[in-house]
Amino acid sequence: FELETLLPLVAVAAGSGIIGGVLAGLLGVGGGIVIVPALYFALSLTGMEPALTMQVAVGTSLSTIVFTSLSSGYGHYKKGAIDMALLRLWAPSILVGVVIGGVLGGIVSGQVLIAVFATVAVIVALDMILRKAQDSDTPRSFSKPVWAGLGVVAGSISAMMGIGGGTVCVPMLNFLGYDIRKAVGTSAAIGFIIGVPGALIYMATGFGSEGLPPFSLGYVNLLLAAVIIPLSTTFARVGVKLAHSIPRRALRLSF
Repeated sequence: FELETLLPLVAVAAGSGIIGGVLAGLLGVGGGIVIVPALYFALSLTGMEPALTMQVAVGTSLSTIVFTSLSSGYGHYKKGAIDMALLRLWAPSILVGVVIGGVLGGIVSGQVLIAVFATVAVIVALDMILRKAQDSDTPRSFSKPVWAGLGVVAGSISAMMGIGGGTVCVPMLNFLGYDIRKAVGTSAAIGFIIGVPGALIYMATGFGSEGLPPFSLGYVNLLLAAVIIPLSTTFARVGVKLAHSIPRRALRLSF
């Protein structure tokens, strides 16, 4: 890539890091819901092989989520907004789902990843806008096998979309009657469980691929990750403050 090609890429990465970081803290989403489309469009403009573009966007996003979710999750933890019992219950099955989704994401066509991303984003947006709030003191629950199944699905979709899990987990927890702030805080922590194995799998499955941008380790671009991570982790704290200061309905609609 020439310098004039890299500079716009870096600028887009910086912008997505700021916006993604705020949304990560605000909504517990890890930031990938912004970072993936931003990187996809920016990489598309470089003339990069279309089949690889979405894989690099997703892999790079997952690597940034490792750090963003730590920053966002710690902020929510200090405010008592993480349900640790739920996290222990759900984490193992989400991890299994990430492995499945990560391997699939590294193998299937980039067009399949785009379709998964767009479809899930639209469904979740409509759900959060149209459904009435379910917050209650005693949330409903599922049996452990159902939690496990949902965890595998949530982990798989998140790894294929390059997101931290909040896009899937927040609406699910809110539907069960969890306070929206606890749903956001717990999902922020789940992002770390998704990001670490997800990024490692995209590194491995893309290793040795031809046509990748400079500074790539498999499907993870280290240059873009290095630009995004300091910004997303810093601005995640801003999002956490916003999440605990605005009305719940506004939080749902912003999601």
